[in-house]
Amino acid sequence: MELRQLEYFVAVAEERNFTRAAERVHISQSGVSAQIRRLEQELGAELFDRSARTVALTVAGEAALPHARAALAAAGAVGRAVDEVTGLVRGRLTVGMVVGCTVTLLFDALAAFHGAHPGVEVLLREDGSDRLVEGVRGGALDLALVGAAVATPEDLHALTIVDERLVAAVPPGHPLAGRESLALADLTAHPLVCMPPGTGLRAVLDRACAAQGLRPTVVMEAGAADAIAGLAARGLGVAVLSESLAAAHTGRLIALPLDDADVPALLALVWRPAHAPAVDAFLTHARRAFEAPGGP
Repeated sequence: MELRQLEYFVAVAEERNFTRAAERVHISQSGVSAQIRRLEQELGAELFDRSARTVALTVAGEAALPHARAALAAAGAVGRAVDEVTGLVRGRLTVGMVVGCTVTLLFDALAAFHGAHPGVEVLLREDGSDRLVEGVRGGALDLALVGAAVATPEDLHALTIVDERLVAAVPPGHPLAGRESLALADLTAHPLVCMPPGTGLRAVLDRACAAQGLRPTVVMEAGAADAIAGLAARGLGVAVLSESLAAAHTGRLIALPLDDADVPALLALVWRPAHAPAVDAFLTHARRAFEAPGGP
């Protein structure tokens, strides 16, 4: 006796028609008839009275139907129990990331997760850190890679990926290029190119300046580090980046540490305390990617 035979039996019993039952289970009518005949032979009794235009259950069929339904329900429960333990056979994972993300290890983690759980649909959304955090809180996102100043949101779980200080970055020939480091007051005396409000790096800059009563003049804003570096390299302002983002442009920009800007720039994965198994599965791959040699 096979589960598919019980499935076909229940379908015919409920549809009272072999043709409609075959459409319901997506096989041919002859296939349904053949499997039910085999089931009847195994049970030693006919389950259906086929003499009338409408198929009707025999006494044996009436007796068998509730048990067939129970067996199918039990099989479904087995599958659901395994899904809950292993996390995922199917479903969806919605991930957010900061605009202009260059953290390729996140992409490695997404690829590893997709390879391990091909039945899970993975969606990726790009936005500012503030909106990403609200998306996680509200359930629109399962988790997100966000920038933050000082600390990650207290009401969310977090895995910190990067903890760095801000630097100023200028092209060779800039008046500040000969300096070994800067004070914030020196930095804010120049026009700046920075990320827009709502991003982690901008929050770090604004917080550090506010602590000293300084008002930076941000003349240009861009969401991607490459764009900020490109604008600064053309002399349109001093770039404000994190240490690792500035290091990616060593050939055309000189990074200058900021002596009195001790507010850390954080990059972290955040997720809700109550979350789907998909999040735990993805975090396993994320930790492997970020903790691998050469990771941030």
